[in-house]
Amino acid sequence: MDRFKKLYILLGILFVACAATFMVIRTEEHKEQIKNSGEIILELPSESVQAFSWEYKGESLAFHKQETWLYDADEHFPVSEEKVRELLEPFQAFGASFVIEDVEDFGQYGLDTPICTISLSTEEQSFEIKLGDYSKMDSERYISIGDGNVYLAQHDPLDVFDAALSDMIALDETPAFDHVSVIQFSGAQSYRITYEEESPGSYCADDVYYTTQDSKSRPLDSSKVDRYLQCITDLNPVEYVSYNVTDEELQAYGLDTPELTITVDYTTEGEGGAKALESFVLYISPDPDEKKEAKEADETDPDAEISAYIRIGESQIVYKISPENYRKLTAVSYNDLRHSEVFWADFSDIQQIDVSLEGNLYSLVPEKGRKGKEERTWLYQEEEVEIAGLRNALNALYADEFTGETPAEKEEIRLTVYLDHENFPNSQIELYRYDKTHCLAVVDGESVSLVERTAVVDLIEAIYAIVLD
Repeated sequence: MDRFKKLYILLGILFVACAATFMVIRTEEHKEQIKNSGEIILELPSESVQAFSWEYKGESLAFHKQETWLYDADEHFPVSEEKVRELLEPFQAFGASFVIEDVEDFGQYGLDTPICTISLSTEEQSFEIKLGDYSKMDSERYISIGDGNVYLAQHDPLDVFDAALSDMIALDETPAFDHVSVIQFSGAQSYRITYEEESPGSYCADDVYYTTQDSKSRPLDSSKVDRYLQCITDLNPVEYVSYNVTDEELQAYGLDTPELTITVDYTTEGEGGAKALESFVLYISPDPDEKKEAKEADETDPDAEISAYIRIGESQIVYKISPENYRKLTAVSYNDLRHSEVFWADFSDIQQIDVSLEGNLYSLVPEKGRKGKEERTWLYQEEEVEIAGLRNALNALYADEFTGETPAEKEEIRLTVYLDHENFPNSQIELYRYDKTHCLAVVDGESVSLVERTAVVDLIEAIYAIVLD
């Protein structure tokens, strides 16, 4: 009996061994079906695709093509044609590094419950691309295209299909302004800026932007205006709050009556040098709720952090912008864009400087024969003097605050600057005491700004360094 029992046990062991060997052989046979590919497994020209969709992270997005691409769930949604091209481009020549043929268990590649499923349709065919696990060994993703095989993709489609609806919108663009002719502000600020080269309205050749204030044409600081225009160009908003704005929404965002409207007329140059006149319009209003909260918290706080809504032209998209951008875009008063310097002429255009200081008059002149050169020699009482300190001190007179106040205190110093300019033969700068920290600057009889008292002291010391040397 023991002998038969041992025989049965041996036969059982043999059976298990044979079964194991059979499974190993089958596995080896299956492994042998994994082979290098390097072939293009799907060629689908982007222009032939009429519809596509994908499911990823529980979200499903679908688009179809008529004359343009449309979002299935809402045809008012402005679809970005560029983004569609980016999504479809990988399938124009979709290649695989490896192919696993006659797959029996798609689950081991993560394809029984794919991480993402992409559907593409042309007029004749439909394709379903499933994205499975990511092979860390090969640094590629397993995919199937419905032909019974599994592939390791040379390029992971999820690199572009990891996209939400917000990634699909055709956002408005803010232009680069090639040549601006007019800037018009209306609303909280209401005035016009014009571009004028070689204008007789300024003693500085760099001044090309002008506006009318107090019935007088006045130059603006070209660098400030250019920086403002660049601020618009760099805006390129992305945080949209509505892509098909209604009248009710415009009212809720404060854009039915914008706080500020900016219109920029500019010229673009196309192919062959053809020029075209363009007009860009931007509407801005602070967030009504945030503005109300800031007012209730502190009515006197000018630096309250308030974001804003903007609309570009008649676009149906409304965007929200940061408090920082709101401040930049609304800093457009005359004082924001005018020259901060008390005197901004090119120093090489100065032909003589007369200084009135403590009842004494001093005259400084450049040496004749070197007219118009920055490095020219300057003279005081026919003696050569170093002028760099005076030049730096004069250039350092900046407005801390603009004001039209009438001088009420003692005059500290007066300079009459004679210029090599037909329309501006001279300019007079008077600096008066104001308080412990500021002096009042009066230019050509007009009160202009408060400047730091220390800057005025530096100017006085620079004069004394010349005349008392």
